[in-house]
Amino acid sequence: MELKLCKYILVSICVISVTALFLTSCSREEKSDGYIYYRLGTNPTSLDPALIVDVTGGSISAKLFNGLVKLDNDLKIIPDIAESWDMDDKGLTYIFYLKKGARFSNGREVTAHDFKYSFERLLSPGKRSPNTWVLDKISGAKSFMEDKCDEVSGLEVIDRYTLKITLEAPFSPFLNLLTMTAAYVVPEEEVEKMGDDFSFRPVGTGPFVLTAWDHNSRLTLARNDDYFDGKAHVKGIIYRIIPEELTAVAEFELGNLDVVTIPSYEYARYRNSPRWEDYISSVEGINTYYLGFNCSRPPFDNIRLRRAVASSIDREKILNTFYESRGRIAGGPVPDVLRTWKSPVPVEYDPEKAAKAIEEEGMRGRSVRFYITADREIVDIAEIIQSYLKRVGLRAEIIQLEWSAYKEALNKGEADMFWISWWADYPDPENFLFPLFHSRNHGAGGNRSWYTNHEVDTLIEAGQKAVSVGERDRYYMEAESIIVQESPWVFFWHKTDYTLRRPSVKNYKMYAIYTRDKGVEVSF
Repeated sequence: MELKLCKYILVSICVISVTALFLTSCSREEKSDGYIYYRLGTNPTSLDPALIVDVTGGSISAKLFNGLVKLDNDLKIIPDIAESWDMDDKGLTYIFYLKKGARFSNGREVTAHDFKYSFERLLSPGKRSPNTWVLDKISGAKSFMEDKCDEVSGLEVIDRYTLKITLEAPFSPFLNLLTMTAAYVVPEEEVEKMGDDFSFRPVGTGPFVLTAWDHNSRLTLARNDDYFDGKAHVKGIIYRIIPEELTAVAEFELGNLDVVTIPSYEYARYRNSPRWEDYISSVEGINTYYLGFNCSRPPFDNIRLRRAVASSIDREKILNTFYESRGRIAGGPVPDVLRTWKSPVPVEYDPEKAAKAIEEEGMRGRSVRFYITADREIVDIAEIIQSYLKRVGLRAEIIQLEWSAYKEALNKGEADMFWISWWADYPDPENFLFPLFHSRNHGAGGNRSWYTNHEVDTLIEAGQKAVSVGERDRYYMEAESIIVQESPWVFFWHKTDYTLRRPSVKNYKMYAIYTRDKGVEVSF
């Protein structure tokens, strides 16, 4: 263990040296006055809300579009283009009352018809959106998607500013789903005029408009001075596309970027720097990092063996040393910031008990296949886990794959165990229970542990249909308790994210959910 941690320190020293070389070979560029400069790691695949599936595209589209509702700083549902709404006592019918004067950037006012068009466009069998799951709980959506009818029966325009939505069955996270990019409103005339080009020339209602997109280089957003919810404080946003973290850090230190995510290997340097320590921001991420088991076949269809592996690893020591306390220990799959009930008690660190169970289950000296991606930090964590398992008599064969091959392998159930994380699509406990543990979602659906427990399925479904939060949470608490007891995962931590900003940047905030960041508060 100590050798591994020393290796990590040496790598960090090398990174600082390499960063210095970058700084000597790069130069400061002329920046547009009043624009804030951010970094993207990849080029967005699309800025069409119906097609966006990546955080990169979603974070930009949040500044170009709006929905009926949005999240506040406490992740509560608040008005966006809808100024208010009513819900019946059965949780089936929602009536949204739109604000007057909200306009697309082409100048036209938004109406209830625009939301009906946008929702039906997403669900259209011809569109083939990957995000139909966001709205398919609406009554008549599935028939519409199967091309059996001309419109979605559960979408009804009452008048110019009133939209009625009826669900097939109660679904407690429905309002949370409406905060997602897939539920943003788009103008029919612009979509029909541009066709597929709407992905790259979007027209929305947001506080910014896209004015230039130099693919794989940069995107430029200019302030929308007619934004209905108060104009932004900066003139615009320029996103520079920089895949390499080392290059991004160097560009930040040269002044070519105003904000940068702190790579793990640079965290200690900036945290301990008198120059930069006051300009670090953080947010408790809504995520869970875990070591998953394939529960569908030997050896990890054995609950006792899964719990033995969990008790062989000192998660808190890894978090506080190697991971430099950049997170909160996980009590279960639901992140601490979403759980409103008492945290379950995970398996405690007890290597002697683990070794005994491994011996008695006939696994001493046996090998298991441990799949990971080739990311450097993940490789280091995997080797630490490997060393813990070796101490209790279990051999872990580490298999590294690039991301697409890795996901395919997990979806097919090839791994015995694997390291991965899950990040919230929307801030509801259901998002960490249904996709990850319901037996309907084995493999690509999110349940990559191939975990099956029909009592858990029933509890999750009951929570989805609950009308009150208290009733919902009772079902989810019981489901999570069973999951923790049966240990389809070793629950490691919820990661805290850190960014670094230049001293000239004011009112900068980080958000746990990317759709929360409209870009209107930051200033110079």
